[in-house]
Amino acid sequence: MAKKFKLLGDVELTKDLSLLLIIGGLYSLSVALSNTFVNIYLWKQTGQYSDIALYNLSIVVLQPLTFILAGRWAKKIDRVIVLRIGVIALALFYLAVLITGTNAATYLLLLGGLLGIGYGFYWLAYNVLTFEITEPETRDFFNGFLGILSSAGGMIGPIAAGIIITRFEEFTGYTFVFGLSLALFGLAVFMSFSLKPRPASGRYCFKRIIEERKQNENWRFVTNAHFVQGLREGTFAFVISVFVYISTGSEMSLGTFGLINSGISFVAYYFASRLIKKKYRKKAILIGGIILYASVLLIIWDLNFVKLLLYGGMIAIAYPLLLVPYSSTTYDVIGSGWKAAEMRIEYIVVREIYLNLGRIISILAFLAAVTWFNEEKSIPVLLFFLGAGHLLIYLFIRRVRLPAV
Repeated sequence: MAKKFKLLGDVELTKDLSLLLIIGGLYSLSVALSNTFVNIYLWKQTGQYSDIALYNLSIVVLQPLTFILAGRWAKKIDRVIVLRIGVIALALFYLAVLITGTNAATYLLLLGGLLGIGYGFYWLAYNVLTFEITEPETRDFFNGFLGILSSAGGMIGPIAAGIIITRFEEFTGYTFVFGLSLALFGLAVFMSFSLKPRPASGRYCFKRIIEERKQNENWRFVTNAHFVQGLREGTFAFVISVFVYISTGSEMSLGTFGLINSGISFVAYYFASRLIKKKYRKKAILIGGIILYASVLLIIWDLNFVKLLLYGGMIAIAYPLLLVPYSSTTYDVIGSGWKAAEMRIEYIVVREIYLNLGRIISILAFLAAVTWFNEEKSIPVLLFFLGAGHLLIYLFIRRVRLPAV
């Protein structure tokens, strides 16, 4: 039986909604523990921006390809099974990192590809389940509370990992942290067995949903917005953690950065969930985009750890302002689209294809910059242009016109 949840408003909290939030929370904690440190783990082995970029490029190339396959499977088998496959693949990634150890840098593309496959299966299933389990009136709550859980994981994970890594010699601490992430993904697999089965049916028509961009302006605007979102995310997802490590030479500084960033984000997601009503969504997206672009100015000149902490605080406020209404608007556009109930999986797949196309172009631009030009001069210029990605989201979302309910 559904229970009332008062913390973020008067919301009916069903069993599946609760389980989906718990699984999302476990995922966030595991990722917060390890993902940032995987980049540093590899950086300490190679010391090359190009190697870290290639690792991240393999992730964002395999992710959309896996989304296409996962979408087909989600039309043939239970969506919960697809989610489970994703979590298992993510667990296998950490197992592979543990096995390869100090030789992990030799297997950059293999490790990145495995992580991309895990992300593809996990996020396809998670997004589809979110669409099916939530309703328009509970989506802001769900996105906001998931953000709170992600922020809580972001507070606990990096600082705990930083303490563990700095307490042990060489790479022993990394081994322990990656082992913890493996255990958390194992728990997430176990929790997934309690989700209500969601059998699949129907033909898989993702090419038709790409063509729907010509018929549905709202859908075209949303996919374009996800493409420009990816332009920033592709490079910023890894370069900031490397900057933090380079500026201090300590993994503990990454923990401190994560703690401050996620602590502020925790509070910001709470207020974003409560205060951003449907009529204020576009304004919130604009304000969030402006703050995110302004934050880039802090890190492209005279970089130091204090500036990076200020940057972390700014994006912690801006992301909830932007992502809570942006995610809800995206789901509402999908929900009002052509054959939404029948084609929800295809809509999710196409959205992720555009998001990852942006990420791929972003990382390719980064690789070109560090390969053909001086790193110290080219990276700041590149970040200045790529950093506008989230601000450009507003230019598309402001033109979305949803039908009155």
